[in-house]
Amino acid sequence: MDIFVARQPIFDRDKKVAAYELLFRDSMENYMSQDVDGDKATSSVLSRSFMNFGLDSIASGKMVFINFTKNLLINQIPTIFPAKQTVVEILEDIEPTDDVINACLELKKANYIIALDDFIFDPNMQRFVDLADIIKVDFMDAPKETIEREVVKLPKNIKLLAEKVETWEEYKFGLDLGFEYFQGYFFSKPEIIKGKDFSAMDISLVELIAEVNKEEPNYDKVIAAISKDVSISYKLLSLMNSALFKRVVEVKSIRETLNYLGQNEFKRFISVISMSNLSKASNFDISILSCIRARFCELLAEKCGMNTQEAFAMGLFSMIDAVLGKSIEELMKMLPLSEDIKSALVDRKGELYKILFIVQEFEKGEFWKAEKIVKHLKMNFDEIPEVYKEALAWADIIKSKSKKK
Repeated sequence: MDIFVARQPIFDRDKKVAAYELLFRDSMENYMSQDVDGDKATSSVLSRSFMNFGLDSIASGKMVFINFTKNLLINQIPTIFPAKQTVVEILEDIEPTDDVINACLELKKANYIIALDDFIFDPNMQRFVDLADIIKVDFMDAPKETIEREVVKLPKNIKLLAEKVETWEEYKFGLDLGFEYFQGYFFSKPEIIKGKDFSAMDISLVELIAEVNKEEPNYDKVIAAISKDVSISYKLLSLMNSALFKRVVEVKSIRETLNYLGQNEFKRFISVISMSNLSKASNFDISILSCIRARFCELLAEKCGMNTQEAFAMGLFSMIDAVLGKSIEELMKMLPLSEDIKSALVDRKGELYKILFIVQEFEKGEFWKAEKIVKHLKMNFDEIPEVYKEALAWADIIKSKSKKK
């Protein structure tokens, strides 16, 4: 049976990743079907995905939110997974019967966190409210007036999670109401700040990224710029001497790094590190998501015979507008990227964009949409989960070496 697992980030109030919701399907047929046996699908996919992927590799040490059906709750299936890392989500169609409430109380005694998924403001749900630690409110489904009116009635000890948050306005609306967590794709869209000026550091980093991504970079100029930046130099040399490269002899200079990696790899790592430095503390995690996309795009491009360098750059810069608070159109004018990359990022057109589309839909757990394009590009969709896992592992190494010192 094929396993499809993706993760969607859950952000805290500072836009840092606090947890992931695992999105999974055990086959494309089960996803499309309306009469799937939820117990069978959930239990088989959970057990197989964690055996195949490993909880740590898919969650990067963060908390994970997982949906459980009524029968799985009653049978205490969540206890298979570690309490310190697992948030048990109760689906919106489960009724608060005695057996379900008792099962949840047992889970709470074992220190599991209980979350109510797609919470409906209904008095009949009070028994669930009494034991919940987190309540998820669907911002796409519930009107703002209803959310404002009802959340104040909830116990103060319950943490609120806004899901399907698609705009910065919705994010700020949730902040004002006291929501602790946010889930959705607001983070991948820019918060445009009119009149915002780049700092001197931002300008130098954008210039470095621009220079290194030229068809024929001036490597003397690039090396000189890196050598003057202690942070980038440190991170680059740390990466070179990490587990990512099994080297016997330590690399001690930027030029040695260029000679060892070659021009293409050197471009890639300088772009990644510069992107991480562009991200302030509040959105460092967004730069890591960009790195995952970059590697994911690159690996997919390799499989379907596209330009891997362009695919990597496209993925890396796919959220630079969210990082810098400028429109993608404005930023693309500053970067000497190819017309294919600009067409993909600005106009969402072209063959290269199809790679980014696959990655974005896989991130959302919209596997059937991704599969259509995968087939069009003559790839085997069954290989995509392993490619995704490889991209996550690669980004974890980048993250460990790219945090600000």
